[in-house]
Amino acid sequence: MDHKRRNFIRQSSMMGLAAMSLPLLNFGEKTGEEKQLGIALVGLGRYSTHQLAPALQHTKHCRLAAIVTGTPEKAEQWSKDYNIPEKNIYNYETFDQLKDNPEVDIIYIVLPNFMHAEYTIRAAKAGKHVICEKPMAMSVAEGKTMVEACKKAGVKLQVGYRLYYEPHHLESRRLGAEKVYGKVNLVEAGLGFSMADPKSWRLHKDKGGGGALVDLGLYAIQGARRVFGTDPMRVTAQGYVFQPDIFKGIYETMTWQMRFPDGGLSNHSTSYSTYLDRLYASAERGWWRLQPAFNATGAKGETRDGTMEIEAPTYQQTAQMDDFALAIKEKKTTKAPGEEGLKDLKIIEAIFKAAKTGKETEVEY
Repeated sequence: MDHKRRNFIRQSSMMGLAAMSLPLLNFGEKTGEEKQLGIALVGLGRYSTHQLAPALQHTKHCRLAAIVTGTPEKAEQWSKDYNIPEKNIYNYETFDQLKDNPEVDIIYIVLPNFMHAEYTIRAAKAGKHVICEKPMAMSVAEGKTMVEACKKAGVKLQVGYRLYYEPHHLESRRLGAEKVYGKVNLVEAGLGFSMADPKSWRLHKDKGGGGALVDLGLYAIQGARRVFGTDPMRVTAQGYVFQPDIFKGIYETMTWQMRFPDGGLSNHSTSYSTYLDRLYASAERGWWRLQPAFNATGAKGETRDGTMEIEAPTYQQTAQMDDFALAIKEKKTTKAPGEEGLKDLKIIEAIFKAAKTGKETEVEY
């Protein structure tokens, strides 16, 4: 590559295009605020493979620097695909050695839910900033230990809330905050997929933590919270299981309602046996909706006045990871800190309690 670059610059100079070639002289030599922070992806499943790694090819403030995997074949393939040197390839036995790698600034935990707390805490002890995929933890108590561990280690914690940066969702939030159509009174939001696979860790309570609500319903909760610009006070909920031979110890489908401080209401549904993906907001003088709303392949929006003409990035996670890198560089708070993850966990626990008791339940923040 260096040989080709030198040839290109020399040829360009001969053609009188030296000025165009100058930026190439500093390629990969960024310093200070322009330096890209190195990210280590922990867990090379579908999300890392098809979303995060490609998104990191478009980031400005961070880059893919290392990987952690228990599968040698994956390590070999990723090394070829992303030019990752052998010294930056780890497995779960050598994970803690990341503390000695100056090329890694951020560790991104992309593991099954029951492993989030352990590896977030270990990453913090290694002195690295942490991004943890959602849901942040299996419980509120577990989430608190993660937040406290990162604070004690003096590192930042971000939850992988990609939609906090997605343009359609930002517009939805603006419409609510600025009361473009008046006060928002009602939000309807739901997300569901057919995932009736008994072999999937997501269907096991001890690994996934609670089925569709913690996996998919979380997005619907966020959709309402961000439209109203505040957090729910009380919830009611209903849980259903139609295939008990597949869904054991978790709800197959859930519906729930949330009451907000200013009188706003939201109605939600989530499921592991049917497809739904929408957010609808109703205000005094109009409405808007996102459909699809929450999936990673892209949202589409419409208001009372017509289609939302919004250009969205190819990968929603690009802005998410860049925001975290900038927050680290500028010593600021990320838009999706661990405290946001904790707040959602508290709402989720209240929803489960309401479904179990059949009573309206207060959210304990």
